[in-house]
Amino acid sequence: MARAVASLPAGSRITDYISLGVIAKYFPVEKVREALAQTKRTSVRERDLPAHVVVYYVIALALYVRSSNREVLRCLLEGVQWLLDPKAVLKVAGKSGISQARSRLGAEPLKSLYATIVAPIAERRTKGAWYREWRLISLDGSTLDAADTVENEKAFGRPGASRGSSAFPKLRFVALLEHGTHVLWAAQMSKYATDEITLAQDVVPALHKGMLCLADRFFPGYKLWQTAARTGADLLWRTRRNAHLDVDQRLADGSYLSRIYASTSDRRNQLNGIVVRVIDYRLKGVKGAESIYRLITTILDPKLAPAKELAALYHERWEIETALDELKTHLRGAQIVLRSKTPELVEQEFWGLLMAHFAIRGLMHEAALKADQDPDRRSFLHSVRVVQRRMARSFAIPPLA
Repeated sequence: MARAVASLPAGSRITDYISLGVIAKYFPVEKVREALAQTKRTSVRERDLPAHVVVYYVIALALYVRSSNREVLRCLLEGVQWLLDPKAVLKVAGKSGISQARSRLGAEPLKSLYATIVAPIAERRTKGAWYREWRLISLDGSTLDAADTVENEKAFGRPGASRGSSAFPKLRFVALLEHGTHVLWAAQMSKYATDEITLAQDVVPALHKGMLCLADRFFPGYKLWQTAARTGADLLWRTRRNAHLDVDQRLADGSYLSRIYASTSDRRNQLNGIVVRVIDYRLKGVKGAESIYRLITTILDPKLAPAKELAALYHERWEIETALDELKTHLRGAQIVLRSKTPELVEQEFWGLLMAHFAIRGLMHEAALKADQDPDRRSFLHSVRVVQRRMARSFAIPPLA
């Protein structure tokens, strides 16, 4: 027996279920068209699904992961019709038509649009986004399941398992997170076998002066540290507790200056060392805490950032774990894989997912500022449901190229 097509409830109104206004507000149609022109994917002739409508469709897919592709398109086109011309007759393409439209578009316009628009949005009055004069940023990575197809397996690979391999191909990605707003920006994705350090090399150049970047102990390495520090941003990264860090100078707050080297030979000969400040501390009375935590930072003057403050600040890094959970569980849905069957469309869907997350987080940030609240005080899941139910009438997506 054929499986019933997943759809929105009977009697659904576009004003209740599709938030074209939210999407168009953060990704204006003129920016979409610029991305299409830059990647040479602008529609050359009028179609049922012109390229810029398909861009919005891919973002909308991330908002309605439990609905069928055609059902999401139906609601998207009804929204266009409702916004512009209630008398217009807009054809809802079939499954193959949708797939062909997405294939014509490809992944590059979505990637370009993401790179152009998605960036830190915190203002000075945004609570939870700052430490002293620094904008707080975290670096981390994760994985997403892709549809179980031969093409996806070949492109992305699968992790090993105790018996054979995992159920789904996986892609790996690394991104920067702005604290407070939970905006995930500067992301890079690749196949599962690509390690996070390799991806991070292409992510950290997005840092700049005035930022303080936090990262877990799996990231510190001479080359990546050097690349990140050269951006002008300050760094506060956890490192292995047994990392070889000689005490060059003990500081008043208990931290000390040391040097990191590219190799044992360089350390032995004291060549090309990078000066860092080391902070060792313990979490007393905390169940499951490790015996010692070790941080390294580019902030060498303890008067600018005392050791106790930095030790407490580092544990704010959990915010990126929360944001990744928002992306993978609350927005995408627990135990739901990316629906695309081919590698290019998986990548396209990935960028659409990140942009949908950005639009929701942008909306939450605006609401928090109006209420003089920390954005963390607002529920992401509730915001997703509000976005799914309501549409701002002041923004429109033209239906034709």
